[in-house]
Amino acid sequence: MADMDLNADMGEGFGSWSMGDDSALLDVVTSANVACGFHAGDPSIMRRVTAEAVERGVAIGAHVGYADKAGFGRRHVDIEPATLRDEVLYQIGALDAFARLAGDRVRYVKPHGALYNTIGHHMEQAAAVVAAVADYDKTLPVLGLPGSEWLRLAAEAGLTAVHEAFADRAYTSAGTLVSRREAGSVLHDPDEIAARCTAVATGQAIEDHTGRALVIEAASICVHGDTPGAVDIARRVRVALEGAGVALRPFTG
Repeated sequence: MADMDLNADMGEGFGSWSMGDDSALLDVVTSANVACGFHAGDPSIMRRVTAEAVERGVAIGAHVGYADKAGFGRRHVDIEPATLRDEVLYQIGALDAFARLAGDRVRYVKPHGALYNTIGHHMEQAAAVVAAVADYDKTLPVLGLPGSEWLRLAAEAGLTAVHEAFADRAYTSAGTLVSRREAGSVLHDPDEIAARCTAVATGQAIEDHTGRALVIEAASICVHGDTPGAVDIARRVRVALEGAGVALRPFTG
């Protein structure tokens, strides 16, 4: 039986503004990427989501991003590496405080949005994020795209680099994500998404955006919490994976 982690981005509201259904997703996923107050989220949301995650036995990950609430962290920021290092360190520590108050701790780190994409190829920013994780806790695994500069540098620094796949995103032939600016970059059909996730979890190929076969090796699959119908998609994915004999559990153990 294959193992697979199912993760989702959570805690991405702010004040009275909500984003996604965190409580419903926590009943489905095995890992929660919780926004740390920079691209989204605030202290009260961080406290609530971490408490609910602990209640349900869901692993807590620090979903760190650029300081860009207006752009939801999806705009590149030309930031000094040392400043980025300290901002990421700050975010991990803030979320960890709430996770520990709830009776657990931050179990891994996953960058968000534009930061995730940038450190796939930008060596200085990738090294800054790696340095922040290593400074905080070198035992924390980091989650990212296979073949990214971020995961390569993380492994070189002695961190545990974990590959993930995306349930609801289209891929290029190089195994990178199709830009959200392009039509068809985000998938919406729950049946199609569930079938792709089952293929990834069982080592089979999926189709890239050109229709060619692409094999993605991953230990975790991400369902975006802000995608319309995210809860239904996550449920369909879970049912499909379990129906294929895949055991769902956090990659952190």
